[in-house]
Amino acid sequence: MSIHGEHPFLTPPELRDPVRRLRGHLPAPVTVWASAHGGRRDGWTISSVLVGEGEPAELVALVDEDCDWWDLFRDAGTATVSVLAAGQGAVADAFARVAPSPGGPFRTGEWVDAPHGPRLSGAAGWVGVRLVDPDPPRAGWGLLVRARIEDVALSEGLEALEHRRGRYR
Repeated sequence: MSIHGEHPFLTPPELRDPVRRLRGHLPAPVTVWASAHGGRRDGWTISSVLVGEGEPAELVALVDEDCDWWDLFRDAGTATVSVLAAGQGAVADAFARVAPSPGGPFRTGEWVDAPHGPRLSGAAGWVGVRLVDPDPPRAGWGLLVRARIEDVALSEGLEALEHRRGRYR
């Protein structure tokens, strides 16, 4: 319950970053990239993702170099990218570390071990990828990570989750 008509900590409109606002106006996919290596597994929610068709096809993502998962992905060299389905926003929040997940983020949702890394059951699809360059260039505040697509599976009849203007749709 709140006594405020709006969010009390919201930045005033004249102080908001126009580039961040632009990003918020664009619909973004919601994916979780997960890797396993040396008895450890981790993952991270990534919405800045592009599909590059071709031979070989690639996924390109902006990755926060400070996230714990990035070092694991570099060591493993592979990841499974789960394309979240409508209703799986809690999974995205757990892996973005913005919502609690007692016991770790893999306790949110049902996860299956796969050759490229853990994948989420009930996702709209998943992609097995292999890291192209362990020392990628920067793009803005993130790393411009390229991953070669080695396997793809789509779930028929499931709508992919998207993020726009701070909300899942």
